[in-house]
Formats: sequence, structure tokens, C-alpha cells
Amino acid sequence: MPSQIHKINSLSALIAVVLFLALATAPTIVRAADATQDRHSGYYYPSISSTEVYRARAPVMNTAHREMRIGFIVAQTNGQIQRNYPPRYAIFAKGAEAEKLIIVGLDGNSFATLHRARAVMAQLTAAARGSALFRNMAVEDLFTFFDLAKMLGFSQITISDGKSYAHKVTLE
Repeated sequence: MPSQIHKINSLSALIAVVLFLALATAPTIVRAADATQDRHSGYYYPSISSTEVYRARAPVMNTAHREMRIGFIVAQTNGQIQRNYPPRYAIFAKGAEAEKLIIVGLDGNSFATLHRARAVMAQLTAAARGSALFRNMAVEDLFTFFDLAKMLGFSQITISDGKSYAHKVTLE
């Protein structure tokens, strides 16, 4: 009987140690889960270093869906490939519904700083404002590239140089 009591005490002590370790490491596990919330970070771009919220002037179009967002990416990529010079950035969509727009600089200059990346976004705004969609809606002097992204159903845009920073824009 004393050996059974010794086994029970040993088992109780082991359970207590395991519970203590589980509770002691729980905050670390939660922090690690929060850090990996963005599963594209560390693969397509470095960890998010800054964020902003863009309150879109445009609503999501009723016809916006996954295939439309992917078609937009394909059109943008094909437009870059057809030029006589290498693409300045890669643009692609991720997420179950292709709702996350990612733009990563490729040339080492255009996206060297967030300010330069914003300049590229301004160029994309100019292109969007020249589109038939914006002209037909008579919003070519009001909507931006971010508004176009919102119209297509994107919920966020991540902009990065692919090396030192990643900036996430949440579209509301």
C-alpha cells in the first residue's frame, strides 16, 4: 500500500508540474498565435511594421466576388508583363476569397520607402481614374485606387518593399 500511495503522490506531483508549465507558458502561446495571425508575413513580406485604416468612399459592388478579384490581379499582372521593362512590383491576392491584396516592390527603388510606395499607389489611382468604370460613375476626381480595391471586395492591402517593411491598409 505505501508503494501505491507513493505512485499516487508522484503522479499528482507530475500533473501539478505539467499544469504549472502549461499555465506558465500560456501567455507565450497566445502571443505566438497573435504574431502568426497574418500567415503571409515572413513569406511574401516581412512582419507588418505599420498599419492604417482607409475609410473608402466607395461601397463594395454587388457583383464583387473572388473570380472578379483574381481577374483584376491577372489583368494588372498581364499589363506589367507586356511592357518593355521588368515589372516594378508584384500584385496578387490571398485569402479564401482572394480578399487580401498584396503589392510587393521588385525593383529595389519604387518601394524602397513607404513614401515611394505611396507614390506608386498614387500612380495606380491615376490609372483607375482614367478607367471607364470611374468615368461612367463620374467619380474620377474623387475615388482612389484604395476605393477601387474596396469596390472589388478587397478588405485589406499590404504594401511592402519585400525586405525591410510591410504596411497594412485595412479598407472599411
